[in-house]
Amino acid sequence: MDPYESHSFIVKIWLEESPEEAGEIDEATWRGHVTHVPSGQRRYFERLQDVVAFIRTYTEALTTR
Repeated sequence: MDPYESHSFIVKIWLEESPEEAGEIDEATWRGHVTHVPSGQRRYFERLQDVVAFIRTYTEALTTR
């Protein structure tokens, strides 16, 4: 298998709670990072759609060759 025809990613996500301020209800935000294994390139995110956007940069390269 050609190594450029497949990609591996590690995705780590966690729930980050913000401190309660002035009587407001605590809110939580999903945060995380995704790492492209072959290159070691990593992106941090606060929205899950950012994970998809990062991965898409690699998969689009496969479909445009």
